Order: sequence, then C-alpha cells, then structure tokens
Amino acid sequence: MSHFIDRRLNAKNKSSVNRQRFLNRHKEQIKRSIDHVITDRSVTDVSSGENITIPKRDLSEPIFHHANDGERQRVHPGNDQFQQGDKIERPKQSGSQGAGEGSASDQGEGEDEFTFEISHDEYLDLLFEDLALPNLETKQNSDAQEFKTTRHGFSEVGLPNNINIVRSLKKSISRRIALTGSTKRELTALEEQLATLEQSSGENYQARKSLEAQIQHCKERINRVPFIDDFDLQFNHYARTPVPSSKAVMFCIMDVSGSMDQETKDIAKRFYILLYLFLSRTYQTTEVVYIRHHTQAKEVDEHEFFYSQETGGTVVSSALRLMHKIQQQRYPTSQWNVYAAQASDGDNWNDDTPLCKEVIERDLLPNTRYFSYIEITKSSHQSMWHCYQKISELYPEFAIKHIKERADIYPIFRELFATS
Repeated sequence: MSHFIDRRLNAKNKSSVNRQRFLNRHKEQIKRSIDHVITDRSVTDVSSGENITIPKRDLSEPIFHHANDGERQRVHPGNDQFQQGDKIERPKQSGSQGAGEGSASDQGEGEDEFTFEISHDEYLDLLFEDLALPNLETKQNSDAQEFKTTRHGFSEVGLPNNINIVRSLKKSISRRIALTGSTKRELTALEEQLATLEQSSGENYQARKSLEAQIQHCKERINRVPFIDDFDLQFNHYARTPVPSSKAVMFCIMDVSGSMDQETKDIAKRFYILLYLFLSRTYQTTEVVYIRHHTQAKEVDEHEFFYSQETGGTVVSSALRLMHKIQQQRYPTSQWNVYAAQASDGDNWNDDTPLCKEVIERDLLPNTRYFSYIEITKSSHQSMWHCYQKISELYPEFAIKHIKERADIYPIFRELFATS
C-alpha cells in the first residue's frame, strides 16, 4: 500500500495542508474574531484578508503528565544547593506579580495571544460557510471586461513554441506525396525495366546505361523535394475571448431621520458589509447604490449615507420609488441581479405605510432577486413591521428580521441566507 503526503507549499513557504488543518481546528475562535473586526471595514473593502488573534488557552493541546499532588521523590544529579527535605519555592511567573491571562511581560513579550493573518479567500470562506443566495439566477454581462485565452484552430504563422508537430508532419507528407508521386511511379517502372534487362541473357550495355541515368535523374528529382517546408508548418492559434461575467447591484436603503442614532447606523453598516461581502463571492461585478431618506430620498456616497444626520419625519415610500427609478434607468434585469436591503428603526408615517406595500409589490419585487428588511430597535414594532410581515408571507423573496443589538447581526444574517 502506498501512502502519499501532500507537501505543497503556499506563498509563504508554509505547508498548505497544515494551514487548513489549523483553520479547521480553530474555526469557531476564528469566526468569533472575524465578527469583531467587521465594523472597522468599509462596505466595499474586500481586497484583503484579516489579522486574527486567538487566546493562548485555545491553542493548548491535551497531554499526559504527572499530577501535582501526592508524595514524590526526585533525584537531581549535580545538585549542590539543596539537601533532602529542603522546600523549594515555586518559580515566579514572568511579568508583573499576579499577572493574569492576557497580560504582557516586563520585557514586552506577551505569550497569552497568538496572532496570524488569513487570506482574502479564507476570510470569506469562514465568514459565509454554509450560506447561499436565494433565488439565484445569473445574468450575463453584455460588456464583459474579463478575457481568457482559448484555442482557435490553426494558423500558418506563429511562434516556434506553438508549432503543432503532428499537423505539420501530416501536411509535409501530403505535399511530398503530391510532388513526388508521379516521379516515384516512373522510378518504379524504370527499376523494373532494369531488373528485367539484367535478367535477360543478352547484354545491352547502352540500354542499361540509359536506364541507370533515368533512374538517377528520378532519384535526384525526389531528393530535391524537402522533407518539410515553410508551407507545411502549422501553428496552434490562440485568441482572447470574452468570458461572460455576472453582475449584481446592491441597493442600501436607510432611514436617517432624527429617530436614527449613530449606534443604529453602525449596526446597519455591519449588516451591509456582510451582504456586500456575500454578493461579491457570487458575482464578478457588484455595485452598491446608497439611498438615504427622511421625508425625501436621495442617492449619496457611503460616508454621507452612514454619518449624516437629518431632522424631521420619515417617508419610506420616497426611497422605494427612487430605488425603482434608478433600477429602471441603470440596472436592467436582463443584465443585472438586483438585491435590496432596507434598514430602519420602524418609524414611518402611518399614511405612507400602505404606499410602501404598493410600491414593493408592484415595482420592486418583480425586478428584485431578494429584498431584506431589518428593523433595528429595542422597542415594540410599529405599523411598518406589521405591513412588511404580510408581504413576507406572500413573497418568498422578501424577508424581514428584527435586530436589537450588535450581537444579533451575524446570526440574523445567517438566518436570511442559510442553505435549506
């Protein structure tokens, strides 16, 4: 029986197998660390991995050792400082007296935490393990920017390393057969005549010389045809062809009225980051549209979306109408997968809530792959929650969730996109 050991090295000359074993073993600790660092990222910042810190206690391995209780006698050879019966004090821990776990030593070398870096792909794999997009349907990108090199037949010109030897030899053989076929038939006939003449009893010196001269002439004509010519060379032809790539647009809708404080906006930001990271794993191109609203809706950039503060009431339907207008003008459903996420504290004018239901059912859901609504509040639900709840019961592509605090964000996100 043969045993194979994978010793492939990654970019940092570390064993890839050992790294995956380590990630699988400490997956839960890594996931908890990832959840803590999400809030420091921009929504569209997915180009890098993350530094992960694991407590030292979680890296310990089970070992067999002698218990510290009971009576034991030990002999230490070369001991000239202690006699039998002397009591030896326990060695002091490094660092300050009574330092607990997580404290640094007096030399600045802490031993209680282990920090390592995971790559971008490892970061996303751990973050979205066992999650999938519902109602997934890939739209083709008509103006794809990605290309790949593919075989496109053969060419008579090209680089030497692209020569197709088999086709070149076949063409060489065909050419030589075409050019020398008649001459070879003539040569065969002359050689048969010469053999017949040599077998005859009479000696005809002149006829023999004539046949030998003709045979030599035919051989020279055949030899003048090169074994391979420039016309025979065939090269593998490669061409860059566009690769169809899928595109998605993510609409972020958020209430910025006076009832939405900064803590609520930070919770919404963490949810939007998770959604963007998740979409970027599935689609080649993912664009983000930020729509903020109070009594009026406006498309803004990310900084203004999360950090601007407005006063006044709330009219949610204005943002929903603006989303539909932007989607129709810039993101046709034939080319784009449309996703929407709305964050609010549940506040809305009572007269506006029925209009929201009408816009969602008539304009948004027919053009949207998935619409998620998160209500961030610790108080009781208002009319908008009850209205949206009725929509979610009728349309599977519409989902609503309630978030009370930051700890609820990742579990709620997993509930929205958990594979069935």
